[in-house]
Amino acid sequence: MIERKKYLNQLISKKENGMIKVITGIRRCGKSYLLFDIYHKYLNSIGVDDNHIIELALDDDENIKYRNPIELGEHIRSLLIDKDKMYYIFLDEIQKVKIVKNPYLDDESETVGFVDVLLGLMKKKNADVYVTGSNSKMLSSDILTEFRGRGDEIRVHPLSFSEFYGAYAGDKRDAWQEYYTYGGMPYLCTLAEHRAKASYLSGLFDNIYLSDILERHSIRDKNVLDDILNVVSSSVGSLTNPVKIADTFASVKQIKIGVESVSRYLDYFIDAFMLSKAQRYDIKGRKYIGSPQKYYFSDIGLRNARLNFRQTEENHIMENIIYNELVIRGFTVDVGVVEYNYKDSDGKSKKTNLEVDFVITDGSRKYYIQSALTVGEEEKRLQEVRPYTRIPDSFKKIVVVKDNIIPWHDENGVLYVGIEKFLLDESAIDM
Repeated sequence: MIERKKYLNQLISKKENGMIKVITGIRRCGKSYLLFDIYHKYLNSIGVDDNHIIELALDDDENIKYRNPIELGEHIRSLLIDKDKMYYIFLDEIQKVKIVKNPYLDDESETVGFVDVLLGLMKKKNADVYVTGSNSKMLSSDILTEFRGRGDEIRVHPLSFSEFYGAYAGDKRDAWQEYYTYGGMPYLCTLAEHRAKASYLSGLFDNIYLSDILERHSIRDKNVLDDILNVVSSSVGSLTNPVKIADTFASVKQIKIGVESVSRYLDYFIDAFMLSKAQRYDIKGRKYIGSPQKYYFSDIGLRNARLNFRQTEENHIMENIIYNELVIRGFTVDVGVVEYNYKDSDGKSKKTNLEVDFVITDGSRKYYIQSALTVGEEEKRLQEVRPYTRIPDSFKKIVVVKDNIIPWHDENGVLYVGIEKFLLDESAIDM
């Protein structure tokens, strides 16, 4: 069993806090397993019997009746028999519950949805409520407002490299190559053959993720959705925006698609937790720049499968993995830009932007991180740290390399650390 300790500890810390625990993340990343197996067993271990753990998987056809919020509410309340003991209520894929007309009112605009059910259950003194969901619409600003500040989100990701490494059954020396090829979707740990892994990841796209988006947003033209996803897959680690993507369609495919449509489709992928967007941040000016941004896949195996494992350039893949790791650790992650003014050989003033792969913050902590395959040659090393020489502060500056090296600092205090050390040891960035 993969323990998922980070998420289990979050659930434990929020137990019986009077709020609705909302577990979100891309489908098949392990939300249900976390709740129905790992957390269930934890509750058993502290003396909670199964009669006081109510579980309902709303994506199961046996439970389609309870996708009606009125039926769901009545069913759950009927099980809260013991008024003096706490019941732990697990509702899986809560977004499956539909909004229906209030049958007790004539006003057509009066509706009932899962928010009403959860708010009602939350008021029960013997109910501790946990729900999972696979799209961020269930946590939109409107719904959070209706929760009245009583929704407590726990975001679950595919396996981090550390989780994957702990569960990897093969030679640990092969773990990195396996991970950067197939990623960290938990079910892959049960598959041995490469063909089976590739087939599973490809099937997730066609049978689950894209189907969900097409159905949820009533999209008829799947080809455009496919093409946009392919463009983003190919440009991981590169600056882009809806305008550039629309231009690519026009120049390469001779297809005209509006910028607003591209932007909307990208938001659909983000809503489904397939993609994340990193904003550009002007380090000297201490402000966000806006467009263009970088898009990263929540799981690198999904990205590779999307391209039929044809584009496996390790530099971009490594950058995506580092981004995901930083997000998992709870950092806010931006793409850094340092404006650099200089004079050319003719003495003319010039201006350029130097890029820092990641500017990460967590409260008062801030770090700058560059991702590089190697800094074995001095010219390459100087190129990677060049932006750091233009940053006028003393926050920690780090270069993460693919090479398995002993961590070291250069004369300017820049830390160099290998990717596996960085991913397996959260304290490595503070050396």
